[in-house]
Parts: sequence; structure tokens; C-alpha cells
Amino acid sequence: MLACTILTLMEPRTHLHTIRVAVIGGGPAGLMAAQTLAQAGIAADVYDAMPSVGRKFLLAGRGGMNITHAEDYASFVTRYGARAEVLRPMLDAFTPEQVRGWIHGLGIDTFVGTSGRVFPTDMKAAPLLRAWLHRLKEHGVRFHQRHRWVGWSDDGALRFDAPEGPLLVRADAVVLALGGGSWARLGSDGAWLPLLQQAGVDSAPLIPSNCGFDVGWSEHFSERHAGDPLTTVAIGYDGADGVTRWKKGQFVVTATGVEGSLVYALSAPLRDRVLADGSATMLLDLLPDLSAERVLDEVCKPRGARSMSSHLQSRLGIKGVKAGLLRECASKEQCADPVQLARVLKRLPVVLRAPRPIDEAISSAGGVRFEALDGTMIKALPGVFVAGEMIDWEAPTGGYLLTACFATGIRAANDVLAWLAPSSVASGAPGSTAQQGLICGN
Repeated sequence: MLACTILTLMEPRTHLHTIRVAVIGGGPAGLMAAQTLAQAGIAADVYDAMPSVGRKFLLAGRGGMNITHAEDYASFVTRYGARAEVLRPMLDAFTPEQVRGWIHGLGIDTFVGTSGRVFPTDMKAAPLLRAWLHRLKEHGVRFHQRHRWVGWSDDGALRFDAPEGPLLVRADAVVLALGGGSWARLGSDGAWLPLLQQAGVDSAPLIPSNCGFDVGWSEHFSERHAGDPLTTVAIGYDGADGVTRWKKGQFVVTATGVEGSLVYALSAPLRDRVLADGSATMLLDLLPDLSAERVLDEVCKPRGARSMSSHLQSRLGIKGVKAGLLRECASKEQCADPVQLARVLKRLPVVLRAPRPIDEAISSAGGVRFEALDGTMIKALPGVFVAGEMIDWEAPTGGYLLTACFATGIRAANDVLAWLAPSSVASGAPGSTAQQGLICGN
């Protein structure tokens, strides 16, 4: 069928295109959805607001493209927290091992780092993205850059702001893969959320995930220690069950607070506590390799004429930013009593005042709730599917984010294929060409 343009039904400079499936968003979830559709013989058109696709993917790979994780699969799935069980079927269909196999199929070798993280051999994202885009184009995927989706027309067509002017697109099905709300300069700005909420889609507010926090350091501490790394430390937080959970690693003191891999790993529960109570107390173990008994023994050893700070440096290596944190976060009374001092060296309370703004976060939580979906199709918008960070789930860094984006993109595409099955199109099911009544001619 050949689509016709009826100028009397629209603004004079608005163009109308008719396609099979529109994938809106050229990040990992959208590209994987397009790949799955194309491999099934379904024409896919990818629309992206930026001049090129995969921009956040490329920037995330600058420090080493962590693509997935090689830990045992049972542990891997638990990293998705409260959404682990609803994500499990999607992850089962595209496991970390299958992610590696897919990358190898693009001609890119991988290796497992000491932490279990999986990287391309050259550690770069650009060669992987180039190979992927080449494969997609070979399969007939068409790309439309600088096409910003701005909602729907009154009769249900997709509306885009495009280089040639306003554009209307009619499609048999739509995959929305527009990312979350972090790193707006790369296109992931969360502008889609009010569009879906206006359409009656149940969605949670977008909030920062894998983020740093503001503490409110004193001017003296900030000037002396902003940018200082803390290596060989552990962070703990008290769970709702009263159990303190600890994780060892490293992070960085910033001018306003804390950030870095160890902070990101625990950012979800700490953020939730801040949002619920107005603040959260992060416990800091400055000496995670020493037992509490050993620390107390060293603190209580005679120090002669030495100051306590010199004694702690000599006996326990507490100096620099660790000594600064002790002065910043412990009271004079605690530092004067050996028993209390030994305790705060192992459980130094650092009060977090607020998460850093969402645009600084590595990722975001919130978005379309799973309860609003039938699989990945939005119940309120039949024929419209979602994938990636648009859905309300979150995960720590370490390859978990990308793996779930890939997996949800594949699931969305497979749900589209089921939607486009001959019986649904022929019967005029919601979202199908027959029901939309596209204006066209032979």
C-alpha cells in the first residue's frame, strides 16, 4: 500500500509517513529492539532526538566499556532488588553469557576483569557501537536523527519535531526506549514522562540512581579534602530489619559530599532513606581490614607525649582525608575517650542531606510502573511498548544496567511481534493498521 499525503487534514508544512514499527530512542534498549524486529523480518525505523544514536552508551564507555557481569547467574538476578522477579523472565531470555556471545558475534572479543565485570578487549565502546550499527543497517533498520518525539496528534499519529519541520508518523506498533532522566545533554532528559502521564499511564517520578550525595562539609574540610579518594574503606547502613549491611570499596570526597563506586553501590537504600526522612546516616569503617578488638587495642596502647592524631597515624595509619573525616564527623568527647574513639573508627556516622541532582546521576529510577504494563505493552495505550530505563526498575553499575536494557529491548520487540501476528492485524486489534484507518491508496 502506498501512503498518501492529505494536506487539508494538517498544517501545510507537516509531512505524513506510514511505517511498520517505530522505535523511539537510539540507546541500547531501542537498538536491541530494532535488531530483534529486523531479524524477524519486520521493518523498523529508529527515531532519535540527537544528531547520532548511542551517545550515552559511548560516554559511559569512556572509562572502560563495562558491558555485563560474570558472577553466577543466581546472584546476578538479585542485583535488581525489588524488581528482580519481574525482570527475571526477560533476563533469562538474554543472560550475561548470551550478551557476551552477541558481542562476539559482532567481531568484538571480551574479557572478565578481577571484579567479575565484563569488558570488550580494547575497553572501548565506539568499535562495538560501530559494528552494531553496521549490522543493523545490513538488516534494513532505518535511522532518523534529530527527530524529537513530542507526543501524539488528535487522531493518534506520532508527532516529531524534525529537521524538515513537523512530522506525523503512523505505525502499526511503537517501542518507546527514551531512557531515564540522567545526562540530559545526551538526550536522556525524561521529557517523555508528562506525555505518558497525560495519556493516563501510571508512572513513578524519576529520581537519581547510582548517584552521589550532599553532606554539607565545613568550609575548612571541603577546601582541604575535596577530590581526595578514600581507598580501603567500607560503607554500612542500617536496614529496616535493624541489621547493618556493609560493602567494601572506595569513593571520593567532593566539595559538597561523597560520590564514587562504593557510594553508588548503596545509593538506592540511602536515597530512599533521605527521601523518606530528610537525611540518612551512612556508617563509615575507616579500617575494614582490622577487627574492632584490634582497633581498640591499638588505640589504647600508651602514646606518651604524642598527640592522639600522631598516635592514630603511627598505630593505625589514620591520616589525610581519613583523619579529616574523623575530626569532621566525630565529637570531641568521642575522640577523647579511647573506647568511643575505637568505635567511631569502625562506625563513623556521615549524615547525607540530599542525593545529587538527577542530571548528574549515572542512571535513574522511576518511570512506567510494571503494574501499568501487560508484558511491556502499556495497558492504557495498546500497541505502545516500553523498554530500558523508561520502566521503573534500577540496578547498580557493573554491567547490570546495560544487560537489563538489552533484555527489556528484546522483550519489547518480541511483544511487538506477538501484537503484529496476522490474527491481530487482520481483526483490527487496537493499534493495528486496520483499526487506525490509515488514509492510503494502492
